[in-house]
Amino acid sequence: MNKQIALIFLKIALTAPVAYGLAYPYFHPEASGGVFKELEMLGTLGSIVLVLVFLDLVFLYCRDLQSSLALVRPEARKAEPRSVWLMFLLPYNFVEDFFIIANVARSLQQEARSNVALQGFRSFGMLTGMGWCGLQIVSLLPNEAGAAAGFLALPCWILHWRLIRRANAALLAGVK
Repeated sequence: MNKQIALIFLKIALTAPVAYGLAYPYFHPEASGGVFKELEMLGTLGSIVLVLVFLDLVFLYCRDLQSSLALVRPEARKAEPRSVWLMFLLPYNFVEDFFIIANVARSLQQEARSNVALQGFRSFGMLTGMGWCGLQIVSLLPNEAGAAAGFLALPCWILHWRLIRRANAALLAGVK
């Protein structure tokens, strides 16, 4: 079997428990907490506004990740730049996000081997990126641990995004 096809099947298999985690509150309404309960506390309008703001931020983040992959030499890329948009494919994105982050980090790391613009970087976001991805999955737990993980995922995501923007700025400055 082709390695890429096997990887797709693995991602789909790993998505099944995530889908169950997302659907859990519907099957077990007595479970306390969870992202849907938190949205419920905001009311309909508040939930819609929060979701739209969140999706807008994810769009901007994906655009920056796409730029990272586009700015590295094609031979340094571990994925196509447009592949980052799989972050919008629910619930598959919960698993795919790990691969997106790893591909961007490895691409930047590979680019740094020959591009002096990235030589000052000690990290390319693997730790903070994997951190927010893992915490995002734990945040699906319908309890205090899930709520805490969701809260902790945000600073990891912000730190990762800042690093990606810095790397993009360095790459753009080096292009002159």
